[in-house]
Amino acid sequence: MTDVATPEYTGLEADAIGVTEDTVIGMAASAPAASVGLTLALLAAAVAYGSGPIIILTAIPMLVIANAYRRLNMWNANCGASFEWVGRAINPYLGFQTGWLMVAAYILGTISGIEVLAPTVLAAFGSSSSRTWANVGIDTALGLVMLAIAILGIKITARTQIGMALIEYVILVGFGIAGLVFVLGHGHGSYHATSGWLSPTGVGGAGSPAAGFLIAVFMFTGWDGAIYVNEETTRRRTNPGKAVMIAVGLLAVIYTLATVGLQGVVSPARLQTNSASALVYVAQALGGSGWGKVMALSVALSAIASTGAGIVITARIVYSMAGQRVLPAFLGTVSPRFATPAAASLVVGMFVIAITWVYLLATSVQTAFTDVVDATGLLFSAFYILTALATIAYYRRRVFARPGDLVSLGVLPLGAAGFLGWIIVKSMLQAPANQNWSILGIVVVGLVLMLVARFGLRSPFFGVRRETASD
Repeated sequence: MTDVATPEYTGLEADAIGVTEDTVIGMAASAPAASVGLTLALLAAAVAYGSGPIIILTAIPMLVIANAYRRLNMWNANCGASFEWVGRAINPYLGFQTGWLMVAAYILGTISGIEVLAPTVLAAFGSSSSRTWANVGIDTALGLVMLAIAILGIKITARTQIGMALIEYVILVGFGIAGLVFVLGHGHGSYHATSGWLSPTGVGGAGSPAAGFLIAVFMFTGWDGAIYVNEETTRRRTNPGKAVMIAVGLLAVIYTLATVGLQGVVSPARLQTNSASALVYVAQALGGSGWGKVMALSVALSAIASTGAGIVITARIVYSMAGQRVLPAFLGTVSPRFATPAAASLVVGMFVIAITWVYLLATSVQTAFTDVVDATGLLFSAFYILTALATIAYYRRRVFARPGDLVSLGVLPLGAAGFLGWIIVKSMLQAPANQNWSILGIVVVGLVLMLVARFGLRSPFFGVRRETASD
């Protein structure tokens, strides 16, 4: 077995961004406004308006997993992150599968974001969202813009993300506060808050916490995006870990405030009737059509930011994997002018745009495509679990030597992994057969690519020795 050294030097621009920029990139990958828009009505119905406790409880295992990322990044600050960590702490073949799940999850998540770009942009300007070629044109143009920004450099990417985030979050949080004041003041047409809102089982105990957790986990996924720009972050071994912890905490606050504040602005019946555009509808109910357009702007910025972050993040995962020769070598090159993984960015960005064209123009594949996209949250959960297990494996000597580490590096990661494992099983049992077949298809494709990397590309990564932290 050969030992492949962990590279300390990278062609990416070192010390280019700080904790703030890193945190915003991670939050952008979660797309807060778009996520709340997609889940507001679903979560309220599932847990009978006990949304707040469900979101807060879901944040706990997410913080545990984020701490696992933080600790592993202290060991190996590589933009491949879990691909490297799982491969070096547990098994390189499992590491490749982890990397593949990461790439698949972020590509599907980016595609799902770019799909809603055109409708939300058009809604922000009060135009129709049903014109196919208008959707294609807007999606393509904005996708190309975010791709260009991704190639031009991590600094311009971070500045762009901060600018969009400030507007998006101010609108979303502002409406959340306004909605909460409206509901607590028993505004006309509102659904009054009761003590049931403070219970995971909701009003009258009619809610299903299990169903709520399934939705809340989907809302949180993507915060790990802050880790994949670690090679370009100041103090690369510590600051990215801080960024993921902060990102999860801020997402918990934003999601709780926005969801609890807005879910009761209109009656349950009206909320469910307008579930497809819940945020815009609720904003209109609060302040009229003008404020509805403002909320549409927030959702549009969320989708744009998510698209840009998705391209940046996926390109760096691909770049790291190519650097270990488990993907074609040209994907592991860096632009000497911009210090970005330009080749990987271009391939990822153009692939996302091409698949978006197929989805919008070939209506016959939309149902099948939707089944694949709906599995995205489960893919994220799967590699979160593998990362937690890699933490236990790498720090196993400390786990059994120190009581504090037994809890922080053993019991808690195992518990968080168990929670997410339960989420995956519960979701697959409730999902339609086509969605489960989609997940199986993704895994099978990963196995085929792994064989190509092992025997075709002859990657030395599959010979790495298992590593562990010393006591």
